[in-house]
Amino acid sequence: MTVLLWVSAVLLVLVGLIGSLVPVLPGPVLVFIGLLLASWAEGFARVGLPTLVILALLTVAVYVVDFLAGAYGVERTGASRRAVIGAVIGTVLGLFFGLPGLVLGPFVGAVIGELTVRRQLLEAGRAGAGAWLGIVLGAAAKMALIFVMLGVFLTAYFL
Repeated sequence: MTVLLWVSAVLLVLVGLIGSLVPVLPGPVLVFIGLLLASWAEGFARVGLPTLVILALLTVAVYVVDFLAGAYGVERTGASRRAVIGAVIGTVLGLFFGLPGLVLGPFVGAVIGELTVRRQLLEAGRAGAGAWLGIVLGAAAKMALIFVMLGVFLTAYFL
């Protein structure tokens, strides 16, 4: 049973790390569940309730920071909601085109979304860049907080 819990925990953390960059997967939640399973595998002897509460709060913080980063990028350039939706769609579609798709997809999606609201390409490009920047900053913040979660878990586990 312990081995099954550990294997499940590691798989969930790995899928959660990938899911933190892919918008269709709830990455931070999967990482938290993986860490919870790892704690359970040890009978909560090494990682107990206080650490799990901290990890749960960090999981919530990931979503708050991600939302705020996206909103910041949109607000700074005046992008519309359609630009943000376009950036998310562009990110998902970009996954099928590898690294270039991940870099260009959000920007192209945001510009197309913004062009449905504004007809001037320069304004749409500026708004698209802001939405793209917000998504990139959100992803970076999300990954940083997830690595903080892993650090908190490992510190509690080994100390």
